[in-house]
Amino acid sequence: MRMESAEEKKWGLNLPATMSGTSLRLDTFSCHGSGSVSPSIMSPSKNILRFKTDSCGPTSPFSSPSTLGGHRNDLSSDTSTPPKPPRKILDAPALQDDFYLNLVDWSSQNVLAVGLGTSVYLWSASNSKVTRLCDLGPHDGVCSVQWTKEGSYISIGTCLGQVQIWDGTRCKRVRTLGGHQTRTGVLAWNSRILASGSRDRNILQHDMRVSNDYISQLVGHKSEVCGLKWSSDDRELASGGNDNQACLFPSFPLQNYTIIILLVWNQHSKQPALRLTEHTAAVKAISWSPHQSNLLASGGGTADRCIRFWNTTNGHQLNYIDTGSQVCNLAWSKNVNELVSTHGYSQNQIMVWKYPSLAKVATLTGHSMRVLYLAMSPDGQTIVTGAGDETLRFWNIFPSMKAPTPVKDTALWSLGRTQIR
Repeated sequence: MRMESAEEKKWGLNLPATMSGTSLRLDTFSCHGSGSVSPSIMSPSKNILRFKTDSCGPTSPFSSPSTLGGHRNDLSSDTSTPPKPPRKILDAPALQDDFYLNLVDWSSQNVLAVGLGTSVYLWSASNSKVTRLCDLGPHDGVCSVQWTKEGSYISIGTCLGQVQIWDGTRCKRVRTLGGHQTRTGVLAWNSRILASGSRDRNILQHDMRVSNDYISQLVGHKSEVCGLKWSSDDRELASGGNDNQACLFPSFPLQNYTIIILLVWNQHSKQPALRLTEHTAAVKAISWSPHQSNLLASGGGTADRCIRFWNTTNGHQLNYIDTGSQVCNLAWSKNVNELVSTHGYSQNQIMVWKYPSLAKVATLTGHSMRVLYLAMSPDGQTIVTGAGDETLRFWNIFPSMKAPTPVKDTALWSLGRTQIR
């Protein structure tokens, strides 16, 4: 009899006995379904997630080696240190230029997942091996990917509104969840619950320990949901949409609240606890500070261009900054009190900010289209960015922790650690 793994027990996944065979290595292209490879819009031979040499265009940071130490037109005057070019660039053919999708995620086990067309590919940062996890076939497509915190299982949101759960080690689908009427463009895991947001305007919460497709439905947005993030304590879920409104949902009841003042609702309410209405364009970029509880950062689209900071205890806006261009993603550093933002129209740049001063540390350029995708390495030092220019670029932007904890995968350091500061 096959013994359940610790994570299988935790998630309550009833995996079939046929999954007890030898796991597929990450350097092999896998199959799914009945064992035959589904037709794909791309062949693995077409440089998928392979290293490339950047062209020396006029806006490329590679245009001249001497520009790295001298004046550069793509650096703002308040940038403290000239940034280095990306350490690695990978080809990502068919990476979509769609603001509302979330197609890149980096697992705690050091594996990058990328949705390309109808397929999800896994790239191991340890050895650069590429695996095709799945192909959804000619009538569906990948809209979002998100690893569990442990990094063994990955959820995939599809154009048809499904949420699929896959074992990333065995390359096997273990569950398919319904409930959405149309594409599922954003996913977010906390320790046990998966939240999914859709163009149908709804947020569903899924519990892998129960048989139902979802356990609750959160209704508050008036248009497509494109941003979802759980707070670090798993108590609150922040969501952003195209209705120019960010909403905040609690996952546990709060004591001694005053509804009129705080607009905080218990977990049984279908209404948001807070309505943060300062943004004037779609809110996709959302990130909770790992350094200060109840501190939420959010970024607005082309008509807004601002990063705003909120105290979610009382709903007050603490500060904001106009970045000058569409804010596509936000991520706090877990090593220092800084955050990184990626941008679209009109500058397609990446910026690093200090908090709470909001002083700009660096501006990075290189993508030729808006930088729609962002993920961070397990050690918090490297980010990967993706754009419709069909490239993934790795940047070493944050320092190591002062008291670093051991990492299981020492090959992570193979990415190189040339800092921008």
